[in-house]
Amino acid sequence: MITNESPGSGRVVPALTAACRVFEWLAIIMLLLTTFLVVLQVVARNAFQAGLPWADELARYGGLGIVYLAVPLLLLRGGHIAVDIVSGRLRGRARHIIFVLNEAITLAFCGFFLAGGYLFLVKAGKFATPALRMPNLIFYLPAMLGMVLFTLVAILRLHRAIAQRALTDEQPGGQPS
Repeated sequence: MITNESPGSGRVVPALTAACRVFEWLAIIMLLLTTFLVVLQVVARNAFQAGLPWADELARYGGLGIVYLAVPLLLLRGGHIAVDIVSGRLRGRARHIIFVLNEAITLAFCGFFLAGGYLFLVKAGKFATPALRMPNLIFYLPAMLGMVLFTLVAILRLHRAIAQRALTDEQPGGQPS
């Protein structure tokens, strides 16, 4: 986990943590809203033989928000799934290199995602969702905002990985072994 005691954190870690917590609460609200909408759809279909396309669309929006708004906090906490078959057997400099490489690959993924998302929204942003007529720029906003924050956390983690000389006592997720 990246903590406030880590070297060079200054105000960056508290600010990122606060932003991640706000996104977490938004994701929780979206989870509750999505759950309500799915139950509403089931009741409407089974009890009243009525489809609710607007509720389905909002539930999809909620699902998108749940995922992309929650992932920055997971990365900040080192809570993502880590496959450590190789890195778990390494020590010293080799382990440090693998850790830095892993963080760099995560950051590269962020860059590709944001670039691809931008190219997608340049074209798809002109359109709206079918049921609610919500502009696609709004519909995909949680994904883009979540990935921007995810990218900032990835930059912090890469910076920390490069600055850390010996990782012999830590796992790639940042947790002590």
